[in-house]
Amino acid sequence: MKILVTGGLGYIGSHTVVELQNNGYKVIVIDNLSNSAIDVLERIESISGIRPEYQELELRDKPAVISFFQKHNDIHGIIHFAASKAVGESIENPLLYYENNLNTLVYLLQECEKYAIANFIFSSSCTVYGEPDSLPITESAPVKKATSPYGNTKQIAEEILVDLSHVSETLQTIALRYFNPIGAHKTAEIGELPKGAPQNLVPFITQTAAGIREELSVFGDDYATEDGSCIRDYIHVVDLAKAHVVALERLLNKKNASNYEVFNIGTGRGSSVLEVVNAFEKVTNQKLNYKIVDRRPGDVVSVYADTHKANNELGWKAEKSMEDALESAWKWEKKVRGM
Repeated sequence: MKILVTGGLGYIGSHTVVELQNNGYKVIVIDNLSNSAIDVLERIESISGIRPEYQELELRDKPAVISFFQKHNDIHGIIHFAASKAVGESIENPLLYYENNLNTLVYLLQECEKYAIANFIFSSSCTVYGEPDSLPITESAPVKKATSPYGNTKQIAEEILVDLSHVSETLQTIALRYFNPIGAHKTAEIGELPKGAPQNLVPFITQTAAGIREELSVFGDDYATEDGSCIRDYIHVVDLAKAHVVALERLLNKKNASNYEVFNIGTGRGSSVLEVVNAFEKVTNQKLNYKIVDRRPGDVVSVYADTHKANNELGWKAEKSMEDALESAWKWEKKVRGM
């Protein structure tokens, strides 16, 4: 079966392409290389033994999207990653986020309707919950007013998918609301390598340990948590990638309970920023240079998942530990830097 992966050379996308190919799927990747690199194709091939078909494509270019689907209208499913994803950047440049994260989704869905492409996996986020009323967060938790344009694009995207599900005769969608992906493939062939300054915690940690960054900033130590730093649910990227394959197979095998479903994808455990820092130091024997700075706009205090629905209905469960993820992330960083 032929599966389209948008943003398939990015961090989560590349790991998902590997898992798809390991499970026998023929993968087509489109990516505009805005936060990825073309050599990821070779890295994917070195892991899976297969080089996925690739086309450089800007999803904001509607005529280019139409042209692509004219040539590839035999796709069995789409996993849609391509989007801008940094909270801070979205606050500074909201129009970029609304264009890049919403227009592109609409263009894809228009082609799905045109060619009756039924199976659609959407890369959503726990940011749709905002500051939760209670923890852990279940899928039935209310969607709160977003604290950033990035979070708002995920909310609006889900609303678009729900609205379309009410009228589409073919589309079947699963939105995976995932928490904080970290780590790298065990081969250290692929991992998180942001362009410019990292927007996520773990690559900032590994770049600081590698000497690329002078110090790590911990945004706030006065939150209402045990050590004062924010709490997140950190999930190994390989576990996350496998969840996309399981969700796709649920749709392909027509096991979905409705034509629009939502699942939390996390570990079910919250870890503070300082816990992650300490765990990294312990597992790698690297002392980190970090300092406490002011809170960051748009951050919520504590977010972690209730994963019972994904465990029981989707048949998926996170298997890898925080230590596994941090060790693999450091192995990846060292390989990238030639250390």
